[in-house]
Amino acid sequence: ILNVESYVIRYWETEFRSIKPARTKSSQRLYRKKDVQELLTIRDLLYSQRFTIDGAKKQLARMRGEGDLNAKSSDREKLLLIKQELREIRNIIS
Repeated sequence: ILNVESYVIRYWETEFRSIKPARTKSSQRLYRKKDVQELLTIRDLLYSQRFTIDGAKKQLARMRGEGDLNAKSSDREKLLLIKQELREIRNIIS
């Protein structure tokens, strides 16, 4: 389905936490439809869009909306610090 070697898929399993195939009693991997779709997305990001592993992780987070939440909270914290510093400057001036 993916047209990549099995060791590549095993490596992606270690790098991307979203891929968690179930295991049989004999330790064979059983990939669900969700896993295969995620692997197809990863293959597209890495091979077609030429992302690095780290870049693909960030892009997957953005696609899920996870990256935006962290960025928004970080931006909000920065704005609050700036606001506090501006108030301190205003108090010094007045």
